[in-house]
Amino acid sequence: MELELPLFINYLKETKNASASTVSSYQRDLRKLESYLGEHGVEHVENVTSTNLNSYILYLEKQGLSTATVSRNVASMKAFFHYACKSHLRMDDPTEQVKAPHIEKKMPEILSMEETVRLLEQPSGNTPKQIRDRAMLELLYATGMRVSELISLKQNDLNLMMNYVICKDEGRERVIPFGNNAKQTLERYLLGSRSILLHGQESEFLFVNCSGHSMSRQGFWKLIKQYAARAGIETDITPHTLRHSFAAHLVQNGADLRSVQQMMGHSDIATTQMYVNLNLQKMQRVYSEAHPRG
Repeated sequence: MELELPLFINYLKETKNASASTVSSYQRDLRKLESYLGEHGVEHVENVTSTNLNSYILYLEKQGLSTATVSRNVASMKAFFHYACKSHLRMDDPTEQVKAPHIEKKMPEILSMEETVRLLEQPSGNTPKQIRDRAMLELLYATGMRVSELISLKQNDLNLMMNYVICKDEGRERVIPFGNNAKQTLERYLLGSRSILLHGQESEFLFVNCSGHSMSRQGFWKLIKQYAARAGIETDITPHTLRHSFAAHLVQNGADLRSVQQMMGHSDIATTQMYVNLNLQKMQRVYSEAHPRG
């Protein structure tokens, strides 16, 4: 694999336009596989068998790695050997006899509407940072976008006149509307707070940190954790909590699944369906707790 792996990495970058994090993940996983195969006397791509690969999966599981991590490694090897066959580096695909471990899907944590309001109202001060934080939280909940999309927004992705934002994710775009609460906080942020945070610098990014640079995912995660603690929210907040809450609240209030799917950017409506299941679970819990014969 020593010769073929760089070709595959280049293919991911040049042909598939994969993100830097995706490329790094594939490269890391496949280097580990290459090392394992080398230790077991398998040096060339054409000599790798499904038995070798299944043995490697077993090895990963015995290392105590999570099911999700093992599944990601399986996805990496499948992508590599699919490329190897497509590029005629070998005739057959050994991963056809390889199965990823089953991952039990955990239902996401969501905030109640009352908790959401408490969280959004935490940055209530007049400092540029608090005004920015309020705008970010309001826009995140108003659109359900991913945190990575939020911090990557450019100024020209925002249309305040028509109340919508353009989200870009690995070459794909979707338009998401937002309401007046988000609009008012964004206008307040753009009216003066953003230029103060920039300290005379220029930036194409809509949201900037206190040094005038683009926001980081870790930085946003820290501030949302801080505001959740202030709001007395005991739910384990993650960067995706407001995204999940956005979708669950839309479905709870009668939004059709197709519209929610488009706003969330889900390629498969089955992913969006989980928010219906969340509401069914909630109703069942309320029924059991409240009905006299529940």
